[in-house]
Amino acid sequence: MNIDRLYGTGVALVTPFNENGSIDYDGLKKLLQHTAKQSVDYYVVQGTTGESTTTTADEKKEILKFVKQNNAANLPIVYGIGGNNTHQVIETIKTTDLSGVDAILSVSPYYNKPSQEGITKHFELIADNSPIPVILYNVPGRTASNLTAATTLALAKHKNIIGTKEASGNLEQAMHISANKPNDFLLISGEDMLTVPLYTIGAKGVISVLANGFSDVFKEMKEHAFNNNYEAAAKAAFKLLSINPLMYAESNPVGIKHVLKLQGVCDDYVRLPLLPPSNELKNDIKAALSKL
Repeated sequence: MNIDRLYGTGVALVTPFNENGSIDYDGLKKLLQHTAKQSVDYYVVQGTTGESTTTTADEKKEILKFVKQNNAANLPIVYGIGGNNTHQVIETIKTTDLSGVDAILSVSPYYNKPSQEGITKHFELIADNSPIPVILYNVPGRTASNLTAATTLALAKHKNIIGTKEASGNLEQAMHISANKPNDFLLISGEDMLTVPLYTIGAKGVISVLANGFSDVFKEMKEHAFNNNYEAAAKAAFKLLSINPLMYAESNPVGIKHVLKLQGVCDDYVRLPLLPPSNELKNDIKAALSKL
């Protein structure tokens, strides 16, 4: 594929729910329209922000199908298929209709804490069996293991692994990746507030939580960064400093769903074990939005 289709802002779409816990497809359609209007560059479906751990296999397929059918802006689609059971991940890939999907986003194995060699074998098998390109996803805060720069660079040699979403928060690690990666391997920020620093060292974009509600700000950051005006890009990012920590105060996507409720896009229902936002968080988000 032409990897520049995945330059810029990928929005990690939330999954809107109704009060009874069913999927709110009207809300999802409004979200697709809302983010496209503010010029996101691609959709990321069923990542962490989409509550992928509590949607069923059938729901995941229906959500993907719905996004394809309601992609009026014809944006690229990245779909989350990952896990800590290598053969189950491969089976899911084989039984999912990936037509119209540009790449898979696959999280590094969590909970069983494999060695770097185990992680390498895991991703190589996934890439060997995937009909479309694979993007690695390193998020040690959730997986309890880090996908090191050396492992990432080894995997970057695989012809079907095209990039990494780097959410370690470790800028030195990201620098090692950027300094030594192939030219056609994407370094993608997985931390919203580190997007501009990562742009300065060669990243080509971000997969973002906040872009659900503020993709116009990410567009501004991208355009300035791509024009080498990092001071202006940083000033755009500074707008989000007060709202960003509130997105994680009671776990993602609780905060961003409440933002979307206040923006009239969808309600803020989540599935257990997550809970709706507390009154304190609601008040803090409302105050932060008033400053924006």
